[in-house]
Order: sequence, then structure tokens, then C-alpha cells
Amino acid sequence: MTSPTFIPSSKPIPFELRPSSIQGTGAFATRRIRKGSRIIEYIGERITQDEADRRYDDEAMERHHTFLFNLDDKGVLDAGTLHNESRYINHSCDPNCEALIDKGHIYIYALRDIEPGQELVYDYAYERTEDMGPDAESLYVCKCGSPKCRGTILAPLKKAPAAKKATSKAKTKSKSKALGKKSRGKQGAGKKASSPSSKSSTRTKTKTGGRKRAS
Repeated sequence: MTSPTFIPSSKPIPFELRPSSIQGTGAFATRRIRKGSRIIEYIGERITQDEADRRYDDEAMERHHTFLFNLDDKGVLDAGTLHNESRYINHSCDPNCEALIDKGHIYIYALRDIEPGQELVYDYAYERTEDMGPDAESLYVCKCGSPKCRGTILAPLKKAPAAKKATSKAKTKSKSKALGKKSRGKQGAGKKASSPSSKSSTRTKTKTGGRKRAS
């Protein structure tokens, strides 16, 4: 693998890099960042899912890799080989930032007002996969220290939908069939993104495909 290449952001950034109590180096606001502000683009070498799996094997290395970020089912950004300051934004279960895709690029946005000195963080929410063993959470430990900490950077466990009482057998059967056709996102993609935000009418970006669980 090639040596990491650092490419500083071409635009002024509202944060500085310094030691973090969460993990290694973190990004800390140098001025007030308003909610909804685009902070920085997340860059990396664009590679395929297969290449990402070839480069990194969490189980063999007994650690996870947080520099991989999904663009879609086929594309991954590897900030382990090519990166800017965004690579150092840490995970938190109580994030003040989020990652969104806009026309094939990943950008970090402020979820709320961020004051000078506060660390910029977002939820990596690594996607849980069927091949993960019972010790998966011990491999993906979270150290954010938030009261909301779930103990892992893996995405929250999905709750099974409550069973609904059928009022009409025919209607219930028809509805289930239609829902069953709904496509499901690829598993094993790592830091998982959600659907477009409905809170902001000014942004049409979608949340990113997420951190790849290398993978």
C-alpha cells in the first residue's frame, strides 16, 4: 500500500487538529459554527468495495479501520492513503455533525451550533452484518464518553416492528407482499447512511453510505 498523502483543504476550515480524549487526534472548532453549515469535504482515494476488503481485514488485524467511507454499493473513499483534515473528525454517539453525499462527494455539516473549543464529532454507525460474531462490539468499542454512549461505533440494533392486528386477511396479505418487494441496502458497508433529510428544505443531499466496516 502506498504511503498516506495529505492534501490540506483548499478553503479555510473552522477547526484545528489537536489531541482528543476520544481517540488520537481530533478536530476542535476555532470559531462558532452555525447549525447547517458545510464544514469540510471528506476526501480519500476512490476504490471499489472489493479493493477495500483486499486492503483491510479487521478480523485478521484485530482492529477496525475508520478511514474507509462508503459512497455507494460499489465505491469507497479510502482516507488511509489520501486525506485532508476531515479524516480526524472522531465518532460520538451524541454527534454535533453529520456526513452527507452531494453529487458524489461527501461533506461534513453541523447538526447544531458548535462553539469554539468544542470537538467536532459525528456518528460512524458502522453497519452490522450477518457475518459478525458475538464479539463484534468488543472490536468496535466507542470511547466518546457521552451520556448517550452505546458502547460501540456499530449502528444501533434495529428494533423488530411490533406485530399489528390484522383487520382484513385480504388487505393484510396484499400489503405485506408490496412491502416485501422493497429493496434493501447492501450489507457489510460499514458506517451506514440514512435517507435524505426531511428537516431541511434547502438541502437535497443524502446521508452518506457510511463508514465501511473494512468491511
